[in-house]
Amino acid sequence: MKKEIVVGVTGASGSIYARRLLEVLSKDAKVHVIVSDVAEKIAAHEGVSLAGFNAEYHENDKLFASIASGSHKYDGMVVIPCSSKTLAAIANGFSDNLITRTADVCLKEHRKCILVTREMPLSKIHLKNMLAAEEAGATIMPASPGFYHKPKKIDDLVDMVVARVLDHLEIEHNLIQRWSGYDA
Repeated sequence: MKKEIVVGVTGASGSIYARRLLEVLSKDAKVHVIVSDVAEKIAAHEGVSLAGFNAEYHENDKLFASIASGSHKYDGMVVIPCSSKTLAAIANGFSDNLITRTADVCLKEHRKCILVTREMPLSKIHLKNMLAAEEAGATIMPASPGFYHKPKKIDDLVDMVVARVLDHLEIEHNLIQRWSGYDA
């Protein structure tokens, strides 16, 4: 059975992560996409298109979308990249748009809610919001790729982050070579 996943894209740099996740998910999952106004501007500035995937697109101001209700069954949500503003809203239950409302639904329904934060350095406020979101049931996953797979291009680093997201969604992939140990 196909998984059903919501992808929220917010106004932080790193829309390349969202694009790659949408490429992979739209092949084998039912995907809902919500892109904030600021995310659209940042994606355009970064030269990344978030359109054209096999997905259902929702306007961020449409709080009556099916995914805004706990009675609509889906497997989880990824906010990628997750801005500090969106992190704060989710951590504090402030659901003033479809992205934050859908994340709120995931948390209250005990569904997977993955927040791929993309900010540095982190202030005490960011850290407190991350802790509050995690305590509410979210998985905090900073876009911080590893290097043990010896990346040769930026896409290899992007795939490392997206692979970890897919792992947490329990979606099979072959984006990266898995760590098999190291004999020195």
